[in-house]
Amino acid sequence: MAEECPKCPPAGAPLWLATFADLMSLLMCFFVLLLSFATMDAAKFKKLSISLENAFGVQRDIPATEIPMGTSIIAQHFSPAQTTPTPIEEVKQTTNQTSTKLDFTVEELEEVKKTILETKIAEIESQADIIKESLKKEIKKGLVTVETDKLKIIIRINEKGSFPSGTAILKAGFEPVMKKITMAVKGTKGTIHVAGHTDNIPIKTDWYRSNWELAASRSVTVAHYMMAKRRIDPTRIVVEGYANTKPLTTNATAKKRAKNRRVEIIIAQDDPTLLLKLEEVSKIIQEDKLKM
Repeated sequence: MAEECPKCPPAGAPLWLATFADLMSLLMCFFVLLLSFATMDAAKFKKLSISLENAFGVQRDIPATEIPMGTSIIAQHFSPAQTTPTPIEEVKQTTNQTSTKLDFTVEELEEVKKTILETKIAEIESQADIIKESLKKEIKKGLVTVETDKLKIIIRINEKGSFPSGTAILKAGFEPVMKKITMAVKGTKGTIHVAGHTDNIPIKTDWYRSNWELAASRSVTVAHYMMAKRRIDPTRIVVEGYANTKPLTTNATAKKRAKNRRVEIIIAQDDPTLLLKLEEVSKIIQEDKLKM
């Protein structure tokens, strides 16, 4: 049986192609009409183009050595407001000082300091003489010594008659001496340092593990006696223990070791020249010039 010939397509274009062609023709006509109706302002377009070039840093004619930077529209159309000084700034900019030049020389300043310091030292020595007079009997017996060191008055309590060997308990007969010392110290000014010292012979007992502990305990005993019954303000007192680190002499003999065993009451006053103001110096110099 012979094979049948495949069916040929019908002659002419498909039916949908005519509709598609009509649609494309209509769209083309629509865009042609839009283009014919449109108008272009060449001057406005040029201004817009220049503005965009400035805003985005476009440079064509001049070669750029650095990266072009954009221009801030705010900086172009707005300027910063003028600031007025506040009252605080006005106060800072004014001063009552008319001149920074001193009306005295450095030599005159040093001379004034020297005079003030010498006057203070003389005052301290006068206070030390009063203390020596009140402790005249005790000094004669060798129980106490009094001396000065610039701005310090040193009342030295020797171990003789004050403390038994190896203890920090005051002897009963030494309490009247401590009372005199306390009353003498009460009438002075300055910080009171109570410092304990020993010799170089080591000590180790049930009460004291070393000379450090013995020296500090003796200082505490003297400080407690001075503060008892509110005789002396506790805020003025500083307790110190030095053991055998600051001897008065060598520890070669028993007599010298006994001299090193002591408790010192040091009355220290501040240097008056440290708080001296320039106005005070100028006033003192002017007064001295008028006296001459």
